[in-house]
Amino acid sequence: MSENTPAPPMLQGIKVVDLTTVVFGPYCTQILADLGAEVIKVETPGTGDALRWAAKAPVTPGMSPAFFGFNHGKRSIALDLKGEADAAVMRALLAEADLFVVNVRGKALDRLGLDYEAVRAIRPDIVYVHCVGFGQDGPYADLQAYDDVIQAASGAASLLPRVDGNPRPRYLPSLIADKVAGLHAAYASLAALFHRQRTGEGQRVEVPMLEAFSSFMLNEHLGGQTFDPPVGPVGYQRQLDPDRQPFPTADGHVSIVAYTYDSWDRIFALLDDPDFLNDPRFEGGGARVANMAAMYHRIAELTPQLTTAELIARCQAAQIPAQPVRDIGAMLDDPHLAATGFFRRREHPSEGTYHEIGAPVRFGALPTAERSPPPLLDQDGAAIRAELAGKQD
Repeated sequence: MSENTPAPPMLQGIKVVDLTTVVFGPYCTQILADLGAEVIKVETPGTGDALRWAAKAPVTPGMSPAFFGFNHGKRSIALDLKGEADAAVMRALLAEADLFVVNVRGKALDRLGLDYEAVRAIRPDIVYVHCVGFGQDGPYADLQAYDDVIQAASGAASLLPRVDGNPRPRYLPSLIADKVAGLHAAYASLAALFHRQRTGEGQRVEVPMLEAFSSFMLNEHLGGQTFDPPVGPVGYQRQLDPDRQPFPTADGHVSIVAYTYDSWDRIFALLDDPDFLNDPRFEGGGARVANMAAMYHRIAELTPQLTTAELIARCQAAQIPAQPVRDIGAMLDDPHLAATGFFRRREHPSEGTYHEIGAPVRFGALPTAERSPPPLLDQDGAAIRAELAGKQD
């Protein structure tokens, strides 16, 4: 390839049949689409992906903001998989597919004739990624799972009470379990495709949401229970410390992180109170860990004397990690994200101007790909059917 010839997308030539809805599966397949795979999103006629209806659409019903967030770069076809004609279209799609990503529960897949053995009979080397709520060899195997359910089942909903003392369990305000599981499904898909490239062997890959999110949360929060007998309480105490919160300034709040012993000295110096650490309570690393709450309290007393800009400038000069607390509604105006091109204003053929969130990973050998906008329901159905018919003639 000449120096002037642009590199092809990394997954160019990989065909993905995407039978998933909401966030878990669609996040996985969007990542694959960003890497250049052809992703055909199979949806239910009439309603399509439930995420289409999650909030108000700008023009066309079924084009919600959240749907935009997880479905660009895909083509949409609506198929009634209970009807033989559309089931035949699905089989034709699978015959060409390298990867089948599905989040339908096992018994329903059996009824549709889309279990792994049936699909492997159509395409022997297919990579079949089953996005499930719970591992299929456990007692929860047939239960339904959504983000809230997994946050509850994984213990995540018990974390905020440990921080603020309010005993009411609460969800983390993000579809974090769905998205974490989607990331696991994406790397699992790539690993299985790499295995197939080396061996010629397809396989079934199971990605259980509870196990994926529990792994994500418990790596630090299993805490002292990591050992038998336990050496301390469950939880990563640094994250559960109620005093480890953004500090007030004269005009806002900032995050300041003291991660090393000497960083505490630099923080109190930049706050014009270096003598505070002369107290015997703060002599030695162990003593500072044990009395961290007192240091946090004192920082919170000192920071309101400065504006956010003044405090950030002092922290940067002292090589202390710090950032102002920004309202999530102001992120479109963030100067760093603007400079890196993270958001792009684009025109959707039917919905008008929208802000596209950029792919967070950059590859030195791959220029930024031009994504197609999120599709209307069945937008590509006629074209896909014509393509399949042409190949059968």
